[in-house]
This record gives sequence, C-alpha cells and structure tokens, in this order.
Amino acid sequence: MTVHPAFPANAAPAAPLTVRVVDPLSLSPDLAAAWDRLADEASEPNPFAERWCLQSALHLLDPERHARLVLVRDGSDGPVIGIMPLAPAARYGRVPLHHVTGWAHPNHFHGAPLVRAGFESLFWSILLGWCDAASWARTLVHVPRLTEDGPLHRALVDVARVRGGEAEVVHREERALLESNLSPTDYWDAAVRAKKRKELRRQANRLAEQGAVQFRRWQPSEAIDPWIDAFLDLEARGWKGRAGSALASHSDTAAWFRAILTAAGETGRLDMRALDLDDRPLAMLVNFLCPPGGFSFKTAFDEDYARFSPGVLLQQANLDLLDDPQIDWVDSCAAPGHPMIDSVWRERRALVWVNVPLSAASDRLRFAMLTKAERFWRRWKGAAALGNEVESPS
Repeated sequence: MTVHPAFPANAAPAAPLTVRVVDPLSLSPDLAAAWDRLADEASEPNPFAERWCLQSALHLLDPERHARLVLVRDGSDGPVIGIMPLAPAARYGRVPLHHVTGWAHPNHFHGAPLVRAGFESLFWSILLGWCDAASWARTLVHVPRLTEDGPLHRALVDVARVRGGEAEVVHREERALLESNLSPTDYWDAAVRAKKRKELRRQANRLAEQGAVQFRRWQPSEAIDPWIDAFLDLEARGWKGRAGSALASHSDTAAWFRAILTAAGETGRLDMRALDLDDRPLAMLVNFLCPPGGFSFKTAFDEDYARFSPGVLLQQANLDLLDDPQIDWVDSCAAPGHPMIDSVWRERRALVWVNVPLSAASDRLRFAMLTKAERFWRRWKGAAALGNEVESPS
C-alpha cells in the first residue's frame, strides 16, 4: 500500500508534547472527541477549524490532499492543545518561493487555529519548531486571517521574537462586526439613518401587499435538507450563479455546504433564517454560533424582489442576536465595504495575514529578502495612490 506523505505510517514516539499529522478521514474516536473538546476550550472561536466543518472541507475541497492536519498534544493520550491545517506552497503570490501556509479555501473566512486558552505561545513554539525540522517546510509559515491583536496574534509575535525573528504583517483588512450592548431596536435606530429607516418601512409595506410575509428561523426539530436546497437554489439564481461562484455552481462546494450545515445543526452551531413571501424564500442567511462569538457565514436574496430590499429586512431581524446572552459579537465574514452589511453593522474587526520565518540560515535569508521587497512594494503602492489623489481633480 502506498502511504501518502502527509500521513506517515509510523508516528513519532510519545513525548511530553507530541506533534502528529493525522488523517482527517480516519480519525480515531479518541482524537475526534479531543478535537471537539478543543473547540469548546479554544482561546478564539473559529467554526472553520472545528471538526464538523474542517473535516468535510479537507475531504471535499482538497482532493489532492495537499493539506496536513497538524495536531499538538500533551503526550500520547493527554489533551490536545492545538490543531491547524498546513500545506506546502511552491509560490508566494507571483514569486516562486517554497513556504508553508495555513490551508484554507475561498469559503474559509477565518484562519485562526484552534488552540486551548492559555497555551497560545506554547502551541506556536512547538508548531514552528516542528516546521523547522520538517523536510517539506521551507522559508516561512504564512498564517492568514488572524484576529489582529487577539491572543493568537499576540502570542505569535512574542514567539517569533523569542526565536530571533519577527512576525511580519503582510496584509490587513477590516470587516463589519456586530458587537453592542444596545437592544436590537436601539441598535437599528442608531445604525441606520432615519430617512433610510423610513424607506425600508415603505418597502416592507409594499412587500406585504404582494402576499403573506413571514420571518422563519430553522429549529432543531425540523429537517435541514429543505432549508439547504432552498438556499442553494436562491443563491444560484443570483449574480453568484451567473458568475459561476455560487455554492451550487460546483459539486464539491455544494456537497461541502450540505455536509457542514447538517453537522452544524447536529452540534448546535447552526442559526439559519429566511424571509418568505407566500412560503417562497426571498432572502436567507446562515450564522454559525460558537460562544462567545458568532460568524455570519452566507446570505442570499431573490434579485427579482430587490426593490423591496429583502436582504436588508432579514438583516434587521438578524439583529436579535444582540439579545442572545451567549453571543458577545458576530463576525460578518463579509468583504470590506459590503454594501448591505456595512450599512447596518457599525463595528469593525481587523484581520491580519502574518509571515514568520523558519530558523535555518537559508530560510532567514530568503525571508529577509522577501520582507524587504514587500515593504518596498507597499511603500511604492502607497506613494502611487497618494500621487493619484493629488493629481485627481477635486
């Protein structure tokens, strides 16, 4: 039998702290349970790194099995302190440069590994040391979409310095966040201009003239498949379907969406909502609730009814998350400047993409050259953008 290099046949002997590469498709019951426990004890919640979500992604969205599911554990049978999918990469953007990256896919909206609270520095230290010794690891570890100044980002900065290097932020972006002590009604009134609120009330009244309007929320006692089918159909009939980027546009993403929503429902993570007209969904959204946070994963609306703003009306109803005592904040998972989310959600969450060098002298040299080139490129782009602003007419 041929052994895939990502899943060696012989694991290293047990040690006080062990690093293992495990096959996500053939986890033992013990490891599966340990992964699930880790999600409940993690310093930062991330549904995309939980077993019910990531296991299906590695199975369906990484058919060539490039990713290595790396697990750091206290001994052979102790608690798991961290888990992260890593993959070797031959190119860094347009540059041919071998390195290690946190594995992700286009529908993977947060890059934080699951790490037991209080063990962040130990996890990064062990993981980076393991990468130093791995024959397939080169140059640097690239960690995408970390919460800026969160426990994992701060620990990564500290560990990089202890190792004699720097954790270099190579990209940063802000996206909408819902975080407030206000009631849903007060938040809506504060976030949306009075003129816009009046217009939305008018649109809601006009929509009610078209038929029976109803807001629904999926209940655990309901079958999930009709909800999944309705969402896939609704999204595919919109601009994403025309662009070929809808979940249903590809069999692998459709299968993954179906698998994770089913699993999210079974694990109590799923919050799915719809705005119906005569029992036909005009807008739908999917939240993943991972206390103390939440992630607004996907939304879709019927473009034939865009004049009634069904997506915004559903977002207004979605503000009742502010009343959930277990949820302190909700990440929009939306691109910066999203026209619908940014007009309602007032808070912002900053995410950073971070590079950390490996320890070999050749790795440090390549990292230094790359970092110098990237800094020069960012300064040049900033100067060019400033020049364009100065030259453009007022």
